[in-house]
Parts: sequence; C-alpha cells; structure tokens
Amino acid sequence: MPPLFDAHLHIIDPAHPLVENNGYLPEPFTVDDYRARVDGLDVRGGAVVSGSFQAFDQGYLRDALAALGPAFVGVTQIPADTSDADILSLHEAGVRGVRFNAARGGSASLDDLNRLARRVHHLAGWHVELYIDARFLANTWEQVATLPAVSIDHMGLHRDGLPQLLRLVEHGAKVKATGFGRVDLDPTAAIRAIMAVDPTALMAGTDLPSTRARRPFENADLELIRQAVEPEQLNAVFRDNAAEFYLREPRPA
Repeated sequence: MPPLFDAHLHIIDPAHPLVENNGYLPEPFTVDDYRARVDGLDVRGGAVVSGSFQAFDQGYLRDALAALGPAFVGVTQIPADTSDADILSLHEAGVRGVRFNAARGGSASLDDLNRLARRVHHLAGWHVELYIDARFLANTWEQVATLPAVSIDHMGLHRDGLPQLLRLVEHGAKVKATGFGRVDLDPTAAIRAIMAVDPTALMAGTDLPSTRARRPFENADLELIRQAVEPEQLNAVFRDNAAEFYLREPRPA
C-alpha cells in the first residue's frame, strides 16, 4: 500500500467540550488512539475535521494539530461572523478549510455558504468542505460550482447524487474517498467514475473513528481504493492529490 495522506479523520478529545447532536455523543478518540489505530498504514499526514458534536469549539483542534505536527491540517466549523483576526489565528495553527455540515448540523448555515466561502478563501486561501447528500446538490449546484475551492465528503453519500457530484468534479471540486461504512453507493463504481472525469480530484482517507457509520473504517477500505484505480494513479489518490490541496501554503492577505 502506498503512503497515505489521510484526507479525513476526527479527533475526539474529552478534555474539550462536546455538544450532543440528535441525542448522540461520541466516545473519545484521542491523538494517541488515532496513532495506534493507523499504525502500519504509513500515514504521512492528514486533515483533522471538526464534527457536528464539536460545533464551533477550536480548542480541541488547536491541541490536536499541535500534537500531530505540521504534516496535519485542520478543517474547522466557524460562525459566519467570525472575525478576520480569528480566521488568521486559526490559519497560523494549521487550519486550511471551513466545513459546512448539511448532513448533521453544528456548522454555519448553507445560507452563509457563498459569503463565508469567498471570505475565507480571499483572506487565508481556505477551501470549503461540504458534508452533504449529493442528491441535494441540485438545489445549490451553481452556487457551489462557482466557489473558489471545494471538497465533498464521503463521495456525496448516495448513488443518486453521483451525476451532480461528477458535474462538480468537472468544475474542479475535490472528493474524499472515505466513509464506505456510511455511504449508499458502490464505492468502486463511484471511484472509477470520479477518476474518469478528473484523476486529480480523488483523495483517500480513513474517516476514523467513523462515528455513527453503519460500520467503522476497515483497512480493507484502502485496499478497495487500491484495486479501483490504475497502478500509476495510486500515489496521487493516496497522497499527492490531498497533499497538494491541503498543504499548499496560500499567504494570508
């Protein structure tokens, strides 16, 4: 298996506040837990993503990024009225994206998507990450397609949204090959369809600890990705696409 930039992981640190979401609170999954779970997978970096149950807390993310080191970045949730100074402070801590969680909540509203997405990109070079059922992208497709930098979680979750997702890929969107235990689609078919449109779009990850998924991440999920792409595409899908997307260093204005 090639080296991995883990494009989607969560750290759940009980030292920081958690917010019950639809009656759910996750079990702890600390930096040490993550390192133990991915031991042997040759993880070279990754993106720590804020979950619905973390709402707008930044303390856990700052601590996680400090512990994991500079090869890891953050994707956070912030209120639409977050100050420029706070955004730039988060950038210095390693945050590189803002997440809109349409599937679970806990983030800014999609009503704020256009303004906030353009603001953080202009200010700090951040992208927008959408956790959304791709079937609903039809309602916001033109708005999303014109944003400066976008990624979509878990391949858009549902097979019926794949045509909308592929249209976004044509317009430069990145897609995470993650969360196979929570999607309602054939991962192999979706991976091959995305790669046929843009082989630089797909980014592999673990989705650890897979909160609320029907089944958690298995190492075999990475093997499925490996078998779905051409051998010459492996390094790009497992590492280079995500590293280019997350670790490029846009300079704040």
